[in-house]
Amino acid sequence: MRPARTRLAAAVAAVAALAMLVTGCSASATAGQAGGRPSATLAGYYAQHLDWQPCGNGFECARLLVPFDYARPGGRWFSLPVIKLPAAQPSRRVGALVINPGGPGGSGVQYALGARSEFPAAVLARFDIVGFDPRGVAASEPALTCQTGPQLDTYLATDDMPADAAQLAEVVIQSKLYAARCARNSAALLPYVGTQNAARDMDVLRAALGQSQLTYLGKSYGTYLGTWYAQLFPRRVRALVLDGAVDPDTPSLQLDITQAQGFQVALRSFAAWCLAGTGCPLRTGPRTSADAAVARLQALVVRAYSVPLANKLNDGQVADGAMLLNGVADALYSKSYWPDLKTGLAGAFAGDGTVLVQLANLLYQRNPNGSYDNLADADTSITCLDRPWPRSLASYRAAAAAAARAAPLFGAPFVWGSLACAYWPVPSYPLPRIRAAGARPILVVGTLRDPATPYRWAQALAGDLSSGVLLGWNGDGHTAYGQGSACVDTIVNDYLISLAVPRSGTVCS
Repeated sequence: MRPARTRLAAAVAAVAALAMLVTGCSASATAGQAGGRPSATLAGYYAQHLDWQPCGNGFECARLLVPFDYARPGGRWFSLPVIKLPAAQPSRRVGALVINPGGPGGSGVQYALGARSEFPAAVLARFDIVGFDPRGVAASEPALTCQTGPQLDTYLATDDMPADAAQLAEVVIQSKLYAARCARNSAALLPYVGTQNAARDMDVLRAALGQSQLTYLGKSYGTYLGTWYAQLFPRRVRALVLDGAVDPDTPSLQLDITQAQGFQVALRSFAAWCLAGTGCPLRTGPRTSADAAVARLQALVVRAYSVPLANKLNDGQVADGAMLLNGVADALYSKSYWPDLKTGLAGAFAGDGTVLVQLANLLYQRNPNGSYDNLADADTSITCLDRPWPRSLASYRAAAAAAARAAPLFGAPFVWGSLACAYWPVPSYPLPRIRAAGARPILVVGTLRDPATPYRWAQALAGDLSSGVLLGWNGDGHTAYGQGSACVDTIVNDYLISLAVPRSGTVCS
């Protein structure tokens, strides 16, 4: 059902062994604690000194303590894992670069573990690369949990293109179950995992790192986290790169519709690429148009809701339309996955959905044993809290119809995938108005054919921020920095290192 808001920027599998070292690290924050407990005051949290310990391959690990409720810091707290790759040239060190890969629910620790391949030598030389798992996410203690692996399998495979009352009833049942299970398994966490609190955590981290101002790179949802930081702490901004921007003041269901349109644009770009080569499974004749190719794929997905394809993984998952759609969505996040999508579609048209199921499992971080990382649970819990969602089924029905017209393949599934928020057990935040008045120039980066965060969101965010500077990339895939554009990379590097600000509206080709 619900698509994850981002795909993580790091290659998680390549660093899984090192991640085990990090999550098992016993390092902690030291100042402001007594008897293993943090201080009862906010000042005590800000006085922490991170107790860095080696955790392999040149990385250092620690834990940061932050209060559940910033209005009542004497209550419960989160313990957040933090990892650092020290600057390669300490004598030229600018400071710490805090990073977040997106989500919501993406692990900043996992992202930082891939730093040597994610960041250029110029940045690695001048910055300590610092990643952390936000509250409730990944190795945070405590962490959000809603459903078991089999329960999430059922939820994700639910028909989210309901064609009749019975199919819609099943969507409603699964959405209510998701919300109820989150309430049962993570009730104490749900009111406190929103992005505003995560931004406050980032300021505590800034202080614990000994930085008077924050240097930050956030991708996708990480732009929303960075935006909230700038809104709450504008004078503490040194440099913020917001890559793959989320528009903070778009209403929730409109956000789904716009994102679905982004995926539809990206799919058409993939179809044109596929048709330009040989052996494209979307071809219907010698002069197949991109629109005809997309229609052929949509027909495949719709048929699979009624007659699922084979899944040679034999792991209990059903290769139905929902799973095929998730697999397609996953591959659209990066152009490097387009050949895999082409292969998966060739198999699917022959009745084998295995490759598309494997791609869908990457999107939701499903493990080979059938368990999941908590990305899906964190994504839903934070998303349902961060902005208001309608509570009436009629609102979703109307939005799904509008979305289907705007984005025929992705529109209705994206809207129905958000239905759990209609039954969410805690009230959401009001829609924010973001200005970040008083902040230094903030670099907002957008990709023209980004599936998950359409370019119009970058334009909107740059306009919302009092000091927003827009940088575009005429490219495909999700986010721009580090994706192959020397123009984008040079501008971002110069901004991070030297605070050089480009002309707003620059578009790299």
